[in-house]
Amino acid sequence: MKEINERLKNYRNQLHLSQEYVSNYLNINRASYSQMENGNRKITADEIAKLSNLFGISADSLLGATEYSEPAMIFARSFEKLNETDQAEIMNLIRFKEQIKSQRL
Repeated sequence: MKEINERLKNYRNQLHLSQEYVSNYLNINRASYSQMENGNRKITADEIAKLSNLFGISADSLLGATEYSEPAMIFARSFEKLNETDQAEIMNLIRFKEQIKSQRL
């Protein structure tokens, strides 16, 4: 399992963000952020919250508790923005598709 410093670097690179940009977002100097990515500086809870928001991931993912695929993360973020009626409709569609699939087997 990757360490948090490696996940920081990977998420930052996936979004094509510079260390300077992320350090400004966190309101720290670039050297401090670089130390975080190198594993030479501990990360505060506030920084984890800000980083997970910046990267569009959960704090759990950043901490390494769960690794989700990109489509699953996109679906989860989109799903939570829907109202209850739309969420119920999506869940019914999923159950319907599962039934169809099980009948084919």
